[in-house]
Amino acid sequence: MRVSVVPIGNSRGIRLPKAILEQLQISDQLELEVENKQIILRPINRNPRSGWEEALQKMNKNQEDKLLIPETGTEEGFDWEW
Repeated sequence: MRVSVVPIGNSRGIRLPKAILEQLQISDQLELEVENKQIILRPINRNPRSGWEEALQKMNKNQEDKLLIPETGTEEGFDWEW
């Protein structure tokens, strides 16, 4: 698909077709990256924890879900003073 580069103030930009915006669920921001002389636009993941459940299940299955730092404050006989 070809798109035109149009003036926007002192800059230039492109217009993204509505169908593409809807397909990728893009609202108002994109991640922009330049790699190997190419411009890469990616939708911003609005749910930063997506995929965590599957990753944790995989870690559990592979027995990789052990604590890296031991728990503290769980010593028996400890009484809080208020």
